[in-house]
Amino acid sequence: MSGEQSETGAGRPVGSARPGAAAGQSEPSDVGGPLAPEGEGALAPDGAPTVRLSAAVGDAPAWFGLGRRFTSAGAMIALLLGLLGFTLVVQLRTTSTDPTSAATRQEDLVRIFSDLDSRDKRLRQDIEALEESQRQLRSGEQGRQAALKEATRRADELGILAGTLPARGPGLSVRFEAGPKPISAYRILDAVQELRGAGAEAMQISGGGGAVRVIASTFFLDGGDGALVVDGRSLTGPFTITVIGDPTTMATALRIPGGVAASVAGDGGNVIVEDREVAEVSALHEPVKLEHARPVS
Repeated sequence: MSGEQSETGAGRPVGSARPGAAAGQSEPSDVGGPLAPEGEGALAPDGAPTVRLSAAVGDAPAWFGLGRRFTSAGAMIALLLGLLGFTLVVQLRTTSTDPTSAATRQEDLVRIFSDLDSRDKRLRQDIEALEESQRQLRSGEQGRQAALKEATRRADELGILAGTLPARGPGLSVRFEAGPKPISAYRILDAVQELRGAGAEAMQISGGGGAVRVIASTFFLDGGDGALVVDGRSLTGPFTITVIGDPTTMATALRIPGGVAASVAGDGGNVIVEDREVAEVSALHEPVKLEHARPVS
């Protein structure tokens, strides 16, 4: 080995010409050289062109190449993640500062959820019943009998809603007992609205003086000495609403925080809710005599 050549440990002495290189051409140094290919036409042992890169002083840092890979898709993903985080923070702050949610007990939330679930089931059952009636009405010759049966059923339902027919079925008995303050007409109307919203199908209110059927046009007024005027009829307390419908759903509606039971209790009164396997609504409402409308045959 001559003095012009020294062993580098890389398998070839420094300064030696590459195999096949022309005389007088030296190989680029492995250290400190620029990023450059070994030369045009250089071949690897397997015959494929090779390019050798060397790290030069002052080259761009290693993370510089990553910036080029940060495409518009990456920017969009980052933006969406930022928006999601902002939304979660706002939701958590809103929930933590909501006085209604904070004051509601877990048991009350469970009852409210059960009420909503019962309403959903009831509406789904109504949809299925209507779809079945539609199929029967379109089933050819059986459609006449199905139509007659459906018309009779609808007439009975409308008679119950209008208060011209008595009704019976599972329901509740809701008794209002006054405290220092009398039971106001507003509290009774609130109870009627809550029961209707919970699926009440028929109801009547009774007290000293008889019973009055509650329908869509029923009105309530405050009378003298704690009396209640219902459709022009005066009733004295305590008052009892007999209602037909799903007992669990209606009882939940009356007992929600800030609802009817809580409002009456705040006035010093009491609301007693009792389940009835068979509740009877026997009070009838006189049908309105029509002066101008006539049925069309």
